[in-house]
Amino acid sequence: MALERSALPNAITLARIALAPVVGFLAFIPTFTARLIAFLLFLIAAFSDLWDGHLARKHGWISNFGKLVDPIADKLLLVMTFLPFYIMSQRDNDPHGQLVVIGAMPLWILLVIFGRELLITIIRSIAANRGVVIPAGQSGKLKAVFQNIFVGTALAWLAINSAAINQGWYGMQSWTYWTWFHGFVFMTTLIIAIFLTVYSMVVYLMEWRKLMRP
Repeated sequence: MALERSALPNAITLARIALAPVVGFLAFIPTFTARLIAFLLFLIAAFSDLWDGHLARKHGWISNFGKLVDPIADKLLLVMTFLPFYIMSQRDNDPHGQLVVIGAMPLWILLVIFGRELLITIIRSIAANRGVVIPAGQSGKLKAVFQNIFVGTALAWLAINSAAINQGWYGMQSWTYWTWFHGFVFMTTLIIAIFLTVYSMVVYLMEWRKLMRP
């Protein structure tokens, strides 16, 4: 029984990996229902990340498999959300894919988000080959939280925006007010997520330089 329970965090991680492409696929379907399901599945995946980490730390169920696969699950979920956001928002003739306030997602946002993850992965590999483990810092964990909040906000917008287009809500005063509110939350979380992405990268680089110093 102890062995079965200790495998629970890994099972949750594998479930998150399975959910990621489903979220990305559903986001491309321009209906409220499909995108609402994508939003709900993303919430499940995001909260499961917190849950399996909590279980692993609380009960000591930390395994080499979990150390390897958990970061992969996190990065896959990022790819399966940010990439659809970028692709859909670049279609000028498709209002279903436009993001609130910014319309089309700029390429530099993807470069910052994915570039940071690639750089940190490379650094971790180099450090691991030298027997040095660089733990995730508080800024990196906070970065992940705000990235998830932003992604959830964006998915919710895509769902509601599709409903507005299909139901003819555009031009209504109540829709204008909602757009302002959703746009404020969207931009606030995006700005904080980008700042923390860059800041956590700088902190990680400084920590790496200190630990690798002879």
